[in-house]
Amino acid sequence: MVVVTGGAGFIGSNIVKGLNDKGVDNILIVDNLTNAVKHKNLNKIKFYDYIDKTEFNIDDFISKNKVEAIFHQGASSNTMETDGKYMMKNNYEYTKNIFLACQKHNVRLFYASSASVYGNGDNGFIEKETCEYPLNVYAFSKYQFDRFLNINRKNINAQVVGLRYFNVYGPQENHKGRMASVAFHMFNQIKNNEPMKLFEGSENFKRDFIYVDDVVSVNMFFYENPDKTGIFNCGTGHAESFCEIANALKEKYNNAQIEYIPFPDSLVGKYQTFTQSDITSLRNAGYSKPFTALKEGTLKYADILEKTGGYIL
Repeated sequence: MVVVTGGAGFIGSNIVKGLNDKGVDNILIVDNLTNAVKHKNLNKIKFYDYIDKTEFNIDDFISKNKVEAIFHQGASSNTMETDGKYMMKNNYEYTKNIFLACQKHNVRLFYASSASVYGNGDNGFIEKETCEYPLNVYAFSKYQFDRFLNINRKNINAQVVGLRYFNVYGPQENHKGRMASVAFHMFNQIKNNEPMKLFEGSENFKRDFIYVDDVVSVNMFFYENPDKTGIFNCGTGHAESFCEIANALKEKYNNAQIEYIPFPDSLVGKYQTFTQSDITSLRNAGYSKPFTALKEGTLKYADILEKTGGYIL
């Protein structure tokens, strides 16, 4: 059996689909459906059972069931969250408990870290401590577990892979609200006959945008290579402007317009203006597939949004 925490979420549900594509459907999904819209992410994927996060005792479950691997994708992803106690309990402590249970029972673990651990990226985006400086408590919660893993590397007896996701976009993110990708929001603005909104200066704001299919592909690579352990960047290695997403959509929708809005005071000092993953470690680990270009991914995603409202086909 494979367990996917956050399996009703954006990346988690896509990982379940990736496992399905490889013939794996003996999957337990662990999540929280307080946001009931997330149930739609489960409609077109195959899994054995679902359990609410509050009812899931990781150590007890592993001791009673033959679990091969856990894809731990469940977390609070709200970068604007100010309750540090909640964030550390939900993201750091919960991940630590899963890690310890996996090591105790020799279960492989693949978990979601974040590019936010690099902060402004003043020292680059390489998987080493000198590059890391989180700007908000969400980023710190991810950073702290990465640090805990590095401290305990000598004691690891089962595969552990942490993937630092950069700016992921693609289907199954409808439930994320304001935290959904720029591509998602721009598409809906066009459909509502509104201009696509960008912050003033967006031509200078560049991020490493990675299509969710590529994120799944990287996860599946490590799943199929149990000898690989470590923390790896999961991005394309290329930084592109937010304006490139708008330009791609303008090509598809001739009536689309762009409106530049003031940069919000609430994001000053907490906003990454540039990210670009260094994928040397990922390539050295043996992952050699090319990544989806931003324009191609944006147009592919727009087609899915047109056909299904943004859900897996």
